[in-house]
Amino acid sequence: MSAPASAFRRLADAETATARPRVPTLDGRLRDLLAGKVVVLTGVTGFIGEQILWKMLTELPDTTPALLVRRKGSTPARDRVVALLKKKIFSELREAAGGAEALLDARIRVIEGDLPNVPDLPADLDVVLHCAGDVSFDPPIDQAFRTNTIGTRALMEKMLAAVTGPDGERTRIPHYVHISTAYTAGRRRGAIREAAHEHDVDPQAETERGLAMLELIEAQSRTAEQLTRLRKEAEREHRQAGYLTTAADTERRRREWVQRKLVEAGTERARSLGWTDVYTFTKALGEKVVAEVGKDIRVSIVRPAIVESSWKHPYPGWIEGFKMAEPLILAYGKGQLPEFPASPDSVVDIVPCDFVVNAIVAVCATEPEVGQPVYYHSSSGARNPLNFRDLYSHVREYFLQHPFEGGPRGAARLPEWDFPGAASVERLLFTSERAASVAHRAISLAPRSKRIRTLAQGLDRTTKELTFLRRYLSLYNEYGQSELHFVDDNTLALHRSLHPDDVEAFAFDSAAYDWRTYLQDVHCPSITEPVRRMDSVRRRRGQRPRTYKELGGEPDGARVLAAFDLDGTVMASNVVETYLWARLPELGPLARAREVGDVARRLPMWLRAERRDRGTFLRSVYRRYAGADLAQLEQFVDTTMASWILERVSPDAVRRLREHRAAGHTTVLITGAIRPLTRPLEPLFDVVVASDLATDDSGRCTGFLTGPPMVGESRAAWLRHYAALNDIDLSRSHAYADSHVDLPMLSVVGNPVVVSPDVALMRAANAQQWSIVEWRASAQLPRWSLPRRR
Repeated sequence: MSAPASAFRRLADAETATARPRVPTLDGRLRDLLAGKVVVLTGVTGFIGEQILWKMLTELPDTTPALLVRRKGSTPARDRVVALLKKKIFSELREAAGGAEALLDARIRVIEGDLPNVPDLPADLDVVLHCAGDVSFDPPIDQAFRTNTIGTRALMEKMLAAVTGPDGERTRIPHYVHISTAYTAGRRRGAIREAAHEHDVDPQAETERGLAMLELIEAQSRTAEQLTRLRKEAEREHRQAGYLTTAADTERRRREWVQRKLVEAGTERARSLGWTDVYTFTKALGEKVVAEVGKDIRVSIVRPAIVESSWKHPYPGWIEGFKMAEPLILAYGKGQLPEFPASPDSVVDIVPCDFVVNAIVAVCATEPEVGQPVYYHSSSGARNPLNFRDLYSHVREYFLQHPFEGGPRGAARLPEWDFPGAASVERLLFTSERAASVAHRAISLAPRSKRIRTLAQGLDRTTKELTFLRRYLSLYNEYGQSELHFVDDNTLALHRSLHPDDVEAFAFDSAAYDWRTYLQDVHCPSITEPVRRMDSVRRRRGQRPRTYKELGGEPDGARVLAAFDLDGTVMASNVVETYLWARLPELGPLARAREVGDVARRLPMWLRAERRDRGTFLRSVYRRYAGADLAQLEQFVDTTMASWILERVSPDAVRRLREHRAAGHTTVLITGAIRPLTRPLEPLFDVVVASDLATDDSGRCTGFLTGPPMVGESRAAWLRHYAALNDIDLSRSHAYADSHVDLPMLSVVGNPVVVSPDVALMRAANAQQWSIVEWRASAQLPRWSLPRRR
């Protein structure tokens, strides 16, 4: 033990020697002390609860765990426990019992219920071990109170009802063991005693007001001003796709705004009262509820610090999911955490999971005095401190020796931390966020190209990393600068009272391991192994682009269609370009120049119109067909433009069309282009849906359409209607498109394929794991060359 740690230990002993209630000790083996007892356990599907169940089933053969588990959807509680017992951790127990269900039937009781809606508990319970709780540091304020205060009170009241007879007399005095957190100390500094924290916050009043925030913020989210702001944000991104798409995105933004404000309300309320976040705040109030409701029973409160992977049991490095430190360690190893707002000398109080579990089981075997809650810190900082500088050094050394396999540029460069302080880290993050915002704006205005898509993908990765940093630096900023130490005298005394035969299986002295071995040989390998495995899978997938599936006959004879967009998908063209192909050949040189100049002058206006509404843009372009003879236009397309159009059809599109037709699928061309321009493509499709030019009595175009152009949500509606009339299964059907305006059409089929997309559609496809392909154009002639009249 270092000299400073020893000095702190002496100081802690002096401060707490006369203030603690009597700490119960163990007078036998744990298996004997807990033999014949029924332990009601909540939170068994969580990280700590799962290992507690394993420990009980492994080491306490005569103890009966009764698990309070909620139904999940249509899955009953019993089935969830069976699924839990099929995990690797229970393999030996499962094999010995003859299967997961046999193990459950022989050793476990299941109580289906939830917090705070707790069902009746068994009357023969001896211990209630409450491990369930919201462990997120930033839950919405109403959720935090519902779980950590209301749920705790409901569980304890049901426990008391279970051991109270019809005459109102207690049939037994149960032992309630509450799993809290060491950080209920909040923003205190110095030595934190194993005792109740002094504060005058009323749990009941705070709970009522915390729950009321949900109704208040919901009401705020529905004001005209707020809805207008959210709707305009959605319109800027989705206006082209249609009103329903915009409306759905507006509602999504409103719900996200509500959640964000509920989180902010919880964080600010907690910090205004001296806690770091709403999690530690509500857990502290939960402790006060425990002391209040449990004044006539035996109560123990265990406060773990930062719980990470196991030191020894069930095997070194055992962990379920990512906890507090893992996201930061992994981000550092990938070169994505340039700095951290921690004080280099602040203690990061990590404790292995099996030490926490062992301490909890030992506490369950004690018999504290009635009405005298005993507190235990399961921590390491008092006798085996690890500061942030040492944590950084160990993690850096591990990744220098075992780097993540990189891409073409090799392994990621590991940042070198100087610990400049929270203000410097915040400035760096803010500057990076502003730069990313400017880059996003620039890309949204850039013309579509493969290079722009590549730049957008890189920017999206950067933005994701910045979002990660913002969230985690905000969450952990307080913890990285804490100046507190958790005294663990009670826990140490309990450990020293372990029977010699229990030390191997139940040890929990936090001075028993060294940090270099734990971090470099146990913890970091255990959390990086699944990430390395997934990275390997992603690299293999990266070598094989997400493409469309092979086609074949439908096994049950279901009818299937394949819908194709035209411009930018099947054909390398746009409506302005095809208009000029049709118009310019009949004009002389001077008239051509005037026409091109007029189109160029209107182009900025048309582009603005397209960003607002694709239909408005198409109508503006098609007004220029006014006065054209429709029959002559069709003849010109058939005799002159046909080869020109087919020249620009993608051979990849033609190949895919033929595959669909060979598979017996109905092929549909669905486009906003005018029908005459689709005539050369009719042999490729069973159905062509296009815009029809209106004509007067003489057969000349009026400049208007016979109906709205088929764009955005109109395409999705047409596909649904056509499928219903023709008994087509859209869930097995296909659609191909290149523009964000086609998002509704792609969403309505089971097999959407995004073709050389714009940035907005590429992002939507990535989010939904749609197929993305690049189809090359076949045109050999320059785009500025024109068809020649025959």
